[in-house]
Amino acid sequence: MSWLREIEHLYLYLNIFTISLPFLLSFDKKVAFYKEWRFLFPAILITGAFFIIWDVLKTHFGVWSFNENYLVGIDIINLPLEEWLFFITVPYAIVFIYCCVKAYFSDFYSKYALSTSYFFIGLLFLGAIVFYDKAYTVITFSLSGLFLLLHIRILGKKYLGYFWIAFFIHLIPFLLINGALTSIPVVMYDDSFNMGIRYAHLTGIEYLYIPLEDTIYSMLLFLMNVTIFEWLKIKYQSKVKTSA
Repeated sequence: MSWLREIEHLYLYLNIFTISLPFLLSFDKKVAFYKEWRFLFPAILITGAFFIIWDVLKTHFGVWSFNENYLVGIDIINLPLEEWLFFITVPYAIVFIYCCVKAYFSDFYSKYALSTSYFFIGLLFLGAIVFYDKAYTVITFSLSGLFLLLHIRILGKKYLGYFWIAFFIHLIPFLLINGALTSIPVVMYDDSFNMGIRYAHLTGIEYLYIPLEDTIYSMLLFLMNVTIFEWLKIKYQSKVKTSA
């Protein structure tokens, strides 16, 4: 993948690559993802606002930084334009995956959804305790565990089966895109804020120089978008029934 290092504005192209196929397939008759845009874009906006604030703080405190060699050079509130776009293109793509799972898969995983969720919740809180002195680890694990609990409190297990299937599927493009971001690198991490465990250390694949925490970060981004997306749909459907 050394040829990636030769691409100017790489982060922008990764954003375009991320959203291009999901957008083109949004008009598939069975999924009809374009019909969900009225719920999707508010979910992206709300979730994005949270993550942008978090990102600004992480950049300010040096948790990570960005390699200017692969950016277009436009910064907004100390974040490159591409990072702002990331919170549009990635949520669009992952919620698209989620909706495809709902359209093409049976809800066979629902009976395992709660046990999987509580397993992750326990693991995340345990990780936050063990690595209490690693800010990125503690905050990412704690927020993810808490938001899983919040999702269960608000929506129960109804959507969790689909979510977990979609989450595990999304790990394939996650490794592809984040591998490029971290191995080039476009995004550079200060390992004093994280566990220092990279997928490259576990697999021997140099391209996968992704901090383990990024998987949980992606899970939180995914779950928050899906939760708000489904909650907005429920509210809309309830309003339609009431007015009918």
